[in-house]
Amino acid sequence: MKRVLLCMTILCIAAAGIVFPGVPVRAQDTVSRMTKEALKPQLGNPDLILIDVRSMGDWQKDTLMIKGAVREDPVDVTSCMDKYPKEKTFVFYCS
Repeated sequence: MKRVLLCMTILCIAAAGIVFPGVPVRAQDTVSRMTKEALKPQLGNPDLILIDVRSMGDWQKDTLMIKGAVREDPVDVTSCMDKYPKEKTFVFYCS
């Protein structure tokens, strides 16, 4: 589980209809889901990077944030990946 979990990002992208040029996405074939119950015991794990990819409007309106999560632009999430160590586990989520 050290590989990047694109589960939530791809689901959000597929649900929102966001397409990255040149990147074919078939979420139903490539994405596994993680429940909040499965994520909860991993919160605080130094090998986990939790990335909030909600739209700016949704993010600003919400008063509830997951502690330790970092917000990244969902439209440009691929460009932010150079900021983080590749050996970490990534979980992307949206509303």
